[in-house]
Amino acid sequence: MTNILEAICNIVQQKNFEIRAIYAGRNRVNGMGDALESYIKDAFAGTFSITDELEKMKIFTEKFSWLGSQNNPPDIMIKGGDAIEVKKTQSANSSLALNSSYPKTDVRHTSPMITKECRECEDWKVKDLIYCVGHTTDTSLKSLWMVYGNSYAANHETYQRIKTTISEGIKTIPDVVFSETKELGRVNQVDPLGITNLRIRGMWQIENPRKVFKYLHEPNRKRV
Repeated sequence: MTNILEAICNIVQQKNFEIRAIYAGRNRVNGMGDALESYIKDAFAGTFSITDELEKMKIFTEKFSWLGSQNNPPDIMIKGGDAIEVKKTQSANSSLALNSSYPKTDVRHTSPMITKECRECEDWKVKDLIYCVGHTTDTSLKSLWMVYGNSYAANHETYQRIKTTISEGIKTIPDVVFSETKELGRVNQVDPLGITNLRIRGMWQIENPRKVFKYLHEPNRKRV
């Protein structure tokens, strides 16, 4: 089973941070977000030097139980180990956009945000969550923070209370047709013709770990 220490060791040994060039020709990544996620997979799997994609996927299958889906967390799950969320910023200190998913200390199999396939990919209930936050340019990785959610986010109840209060408050609006949704709310038939619907979504953000933990590290000004 791999872990965060192995990933750090592999990154230090690899030393090539031109991640767009590394992955663009190898598996035709669509952008820096995909390149960063591929880089994190290689870091945890120890597969930086492997160019054969079939061989790499065999190792991924041994190391990981989940390799992500486009719109559902987490991005990666280590088999028998932690879950991983990969976030990219192009400004060193910009906040992280989490969209409809609030910050988490861990990932739970009961979460409505994860897919059935993720829930059943291995026998698990709760996994510690690592946020991997990469500051990138259009071509290269400038810095990378790996932060455990239990050192970074509040407990689930803190965020869930706010979400629930807003959702329940919206439902008290009179003469409005609501429908079930995983978002904050959905209002149907807003107009007299009954042809307009309103989706009410949360757009969560959290401060960059570079700012949150700035007392721990003085960045190299040549790389920012």
